[in-house]
Amino acid sequence: SDFGTLVSEQCNTLRVHCVELSQSGSAVVAPGQSTTLTCRVSGYSLTDSSYCTSWIRQPAGKALERVASICSAGDTYYSDKLKSRFEISRDTSSSTVSLRGQNLQTEDTAVYYCARLSQ
Repeated sequence: SDFGTLVSEQCNTLRVHCVELSQSGSAVVAPGQSTTLTCRVSGYSLTDSSYCTSWIRQPAGKALERVASICSAGDTYYSDKLKSRFEISRDTSSSTVSLRGQNLQTEDTAVYYCARLSQ
């Protein structure tokens, strides 16, 4: 994205330590179907004991809500109301964290963000 490019350029120009999380593009899914969202991270390790990487969503006009988190040891945490339909996983070799949603419903329509949170 343009914003991601801008952040990368600023990091390189300023020579500062930057943490970047780059998400896969948008997805349109029919009710009852599945999809996987992917987040590639840089500037920190997915096995760093200080952090968890989370997927957070925001439906239009509503508050942010955390869907799932995966922490340094691979332990996972889910929203009670969403854990039956979402699964978070990671690939440390490619520094990616994925969120798979299955049997998705219209109420799952939202902007989904990946974020690094302190453990």
